Parts: sequence; structure tokens; C-alpha cells
Amino acid sequence: MPIPRRFDRRPPERDQTRVNERIAVPQVRLIDEDGQQVGVVERDEALQYARDRDLDLVEVAPQARPPVCRVLDYSKYKYEQEQKAKAARRHQKSITVREIKLRPKIAANDYETKKGHVERFLRHQDKVKVTIMFRGRETTHPERGERLLMQLADELSELGTIEQRPNLDGRNMTMMMAPVRPKADPGGGEGQNGARGHGSAGEPTAEPVAADDAHAADTASVAEGELAAADVAVDPPAPASADRASVPEG
Repeated sequence: MPIPRRFDRRPPERDQTRVNERIAVPQVRLIDEDGQQVGVVERDEALQYARDRDLDLVEVAPQARPPVCRVLDYSKYKYEQEQKAKAARRHQKSITVREIKLRPKIAANDYETKKGHVERFLRHQDKVKVTIMFRGRETTHPERGERLLMQLADELSELGTIEQRPNLDGRNMTMMMAPVRPKADPGGGEGQNGARGHGSAGEPTAEPVAADDAHAADTASVAEGELAAADVAVDPPAPASADRASVPEG
């Protein structure tokens, strides 16, 4: 009769760091609260040193001989380490790799369905591994699989790029596609231009009228400038005509 297995029902100990009385070595290399090395001391002496400063004795290098222990506020230290780990995870982006399998003699409807799946994966910013499976004598014509993969890549070029070109491995040919990063909107110029030219549906804006008024004002100012220039041009010839009239009299 088999002996029943006895399970350890105690909860797992998540924090494996030895602190204070959990340090079970006779001597430690002590580092004070300022990061300065005190030296090799007895464990009880190191514990008393930490208690006098209302801090904890934490084993930071258990593999060393003797182990290295540091005096610090363990609760604060643990909180800071958790915050650093969260910040590191926040900046990491998980990449999911999807796989789609095709046959070199796939029907048109099945091909469109598979292409729709690849398109959906790329829109979700997932990488896609496209695999062509050859059977029997189909392996003698790998160019058919490569042609099919390149056709798929060309049709989805706006959503994905080829990260790994078609590669034949045994009876399978694989190609890796990566999503195209969305382009940042420079400011929505088209939408703003459209808002300038059109109001709500069926309501013309008043800007063309204002533009016509501005154009009329510019035309009037130009006309006034031309008249002023004409006056300036007309005034100087007057003395010249008088001189010509006085010449016969002399």
C-alpha cells in the first residue's frame, strides 16, 4: 500500500532576507548606517549596535565569509526596493508573439480569413510568426511558400514590417512580422483647416466675407497709394513748363 504524501501546509516564506535574530552566524562583517565598514564583529555585538540606533541588522551578502550585514531601517529599505521594482516594470513593455499557420495551396477564402487574423494581431501591436507547412512533395517547391508570405507582407505593409524574412526550417517556412509604430499626430493641421473652412453642417462660416472685406480694404489702400504717387509725379513738372514758357519771351 503506497504511503500517502504529507503536504507542508505552512504558507511559503516570501521574504528570504535574514534580519536581526534570524541571522544565525557567530560573526559578521558589519557596515554601519553611513555605509562605512566597521569590521568583523560578533553577531550579538552587531545586533546591539543596531538596537542602540533603533535600526535593523540586515544580511546583505550571505555568500561572503563572514556574511556582510548592514545597519539600516529595513522597512524603509524594503519599501524603496519595491518602488524601484515597480518603476522598472512600468517602463517595460511586454511583447506577445502570435502564430498563424498556412498551407502553400490555401484556398482564397481561407487566406483572407488568416490575413484578417494577422491584421488584427498587428493592430494590437503584437508580433506575428507566419508559418507555411509543407507536406509530401510540396517541399520541392519552397518558392510557392515564399511567394505567399511576401504577398501577405505586401498586403499588410501599412500595419507591419518584415522583421525576419522567410526562412525554411525542415518542412516549415517561417516569417516574422512586427507591428508598425503609430505615427504621432503633429497637431491635427487638417482638422484645424477643416474647422476654419466649415462650421456646423449646412452653415457657412463668416470668414470668406471677412476675407473679402480685407481684400477690399487692401485694394482701397493700394488705390490711395497710387493716387498719392500720381500727385507726387504731377507736381514736379510744373516748374519745367513754366521755364519753357519763359524762354520765347527772352
